[in-house]
This record gives sequence, C-alpha cells and structure tokens, in this order.
Amino acid sequence: MATDLAASSHSSDAPPPSPEHPGRVWLIGSGPGAADLLTVRGARLLAQADVVLHDALVTEDILELCPQAVKISVGKRSGQRSTAQVEINAKLVAAAQQYRRVVRLKGGDPMLFGRADEEMRALEAHGIPYEVVPGITAALAAAASAKRPLTRRGIARSVSLFTSSTAPDQPNEVIMPNGDTLVQYMGGREATATARRLLELGYAPSTPVVVVENCSRPDEHIYNLQLAGLEAGLQVCSGPVLVMIGPALADRD
Repeated sequence: MATDLAASSHSSDAPPPSPEHPGRVWLIGSGPGAADLLTVRGARLLAQADVVLHDALVTEDILELCPQAVKISVGKRSGQRSTAQVEINAKLVAAAQQYRRVVRLKGGDPMLFGRADEEMRALEAHGIPYEVVPGITAALAAAASAKRPLTRRGIARSVSLFTSSTAPDQPNEVIMPNGDTLVQYMGGREATATARRLLELGYAPSTPVVVVENCSRPDEHIYNLQLAGLEAGLQVCSGPVLVMIGPALADRD
C-alpha cells in the first residue's frame, strides 16, 4: 500500500534530510500526457511534493498540479541532446538528501521503457526509501485514442511492446518480437527499418498500421496506413510517436 506523503513527513523536531537521514522518493508515471489521465494517487502525491524532477514529455498541465514544489527538468528526448541518465541519478539522490518529499515524475509508466531500474538501483545504493506509482502507458492510451483494440477475439491474443532505442554505448537495433500485435515505442525514426524488417519476415504489405503522434495531447494526430506505407517513413511526424502494427488494428468497416 502506498505511503501518503504527509504521513511520511518527519516530525517537526526531526533533523532535516541529509545523506544519513534522506527523504523519501516516489517514482510516478505521468501517463501519456493529458493531466486527467494521471492517476488519483499520482495527483495527490504531486500536490504534497517538496521537489519534482520531471521528464521533458511531462505536460505543463500536469506540472500545474504541484505549484508548491521546486521543479527540476531532467528531460530525455530520443535523438536530442538531453540529461544523461547518470546525471539524473545523481540529481535524484541529491534531492532526497535535501528534501523530505521527492517526486521523480516520468512519462507513461516508470516500469516500461522508463529507466526505472537505473534510478531504483541508485536510490538503493544510497539507502533512500522509495515507492513506484504506475501510470497509463502510451500503448494503452494510443489504442484508446485510435479506437483500435490491441487484442481482438479470433485475430490477436498477444501484444508485444518494444523499442529500438538502446543505451548510448550500444547501436540501435531493429529486433522484431513475437506477438499478434506489435507496438513500437519511439518508433518514428525507425519506421522505415521496422517496416522493411517485417516485410522481410513475411508480413503482408497490407498489414494494418496505426501511428499515434502526441498521444492524448491537444496536438494529437492519428494516421491509419499499411505496412507498405510505413516503409516510406514518418517524415510528417515531429512529436513523440507510437507505432502499432497487426491485423487487430484493421478498420472495423
């Protein structure tokens, strides 16, 4: 059961946070972008936070839920100059040694392509208590926005979530997982390579593809195409992109 931030506060005569007596950290998933898709628990904890370290994709509407907090941008954007993960870890540890209630606000869900493992390891190494608050991941939000189910009785009974993005010292690779429906996170730049790999594996050129850009935000765009069209790339997209592929995504008409 999640610990309420207020309940976790030190008593008034307790020493301030320090390396020996750190505060508590919450890794919170902010969901796909829309503020009203944030969980109730996440919103409550944000409203009580002393400091919030947030990703680049966290919207201003969500940050408005914590006006009392010190806000530190530690944004990471694929293909753009951004804060290195080791630096984010150091900032998170330092914040816990300075503040009692620390929120690490991450896009989507912390446990899915959110680099939560590195941050949890850093906190554990310094004896800092933490909790994880899940968020709606982009695949589910994108399927809802596009009104295309990821599973479909008699057609698709498995879903694979994957990304081609890797650690800085590793080359990006297009490795296709098994699954009736494939969902590629951060798939904009890899669209052509993904399509070609699937076509080489025997996927039909007519396989349905749904691309959702800026999911759940005011500038959201949804593109319905086929695998052959995906091979041409997604130059039209400039925001965060999620690519869904498979027969379950076919138009119901």
